[in-house]
Amino acid sequence: MNNNDLADALAAGNGITKADARKYVDGVFTAIAEAAAKGEEISLNGFGKFKVKDSPAREGRNPANGETIQIAASKKLTFAPAKAVKDKLNG
Repeated sequence: MNNNDLADALAAGNGITKADARKYVDGVFTAIAEAAAKGEEISLNGFGKFKVKDSPAREGRNPANGETIQIAASKKLTFAPAKAVKDKLNG
């Protein structure tokens, strides 16, 4: 499923136009991205939590030649599904 499929499902289920549904879908993802950029945790009841985690700098290996390289510190966005979602996935 992609953004358009999600917008189509939203439009069909709520009697709104596909254009309006696409705006809502894009707005939700923009809000999630902006909150994550600020380091905030995004908790969606019944769905799950998005959290920003720090990944420290570390050494790695270049697979092409085996040289040791430095991998810079970075931030990752992780998702932990809610129990209801886990239960639905696992029957």
